Amino acid sequence: MENKQTSRRPEETIKTEPIFDGKIISLQVDTVLLPNGAAATREIVRHPGAAAVLALLGDRMLVVDQYRKPLEKFQVEIPAGKLDPGEDPAIAAARELEEETGYRAGKLRPLAAFYTSPGFADEKLYLYIAEELERTEMKLDEDEFLEVEAITFEQAQAYIREGRISDAKTILAVYAWHIYRLTGEIGT
Repeated sequence: MENKQTSRRPEETIKTEPIFDGKIISLQVDTVLLPNGAAATREIVRHPGAAAVLALLGDRMLVVDQYRKPLEKFQVEIPAGKLDPGEDPAIAAARELEEETGYRAGKLRPLAAFYTSPGFADEKLYLYIAEELERTEMKLDEDEFLEVEAITFEQAQAYIREGRISDAKTILAVYAWHIYRLTGEIGT
């Protein structure tokens, strides 16, 4: 059944109003022309993108436990961070892994790239798998306070059930790890 309200025609931006330009994100409100000719507004968060790492240390995954102010709670997550302007996501992934965990990857492969919240943000996150880890030292930013843990697959599952792991990138990484454990293959 065809929906007469849908169209493959993109929304045309009529006007963009910058609202906020911060250290990590910017916010704008766009007025757009819809396929039916009506006008609407779209609140858009602009983000430079990020890289995250499924880092495997033997049969364990490296995670960081840190306080997340928007959620008002501590979260267990895989190492991740924003891209610098023009930065290769693989370089950012390697940097964030070492800064946050004190490990360097001997082998770093792309796993997936996805948009975190395409309904209102343009953030694209690049997920990598890191293996053959070598211990170095953590290099946290002055506003970063986190603890590193190497968890088993069973712990990761328990953390998801308990809500200690509740962000999409880490849940996706745990499921990718599960497939890797079952098949020996990782999707690249």
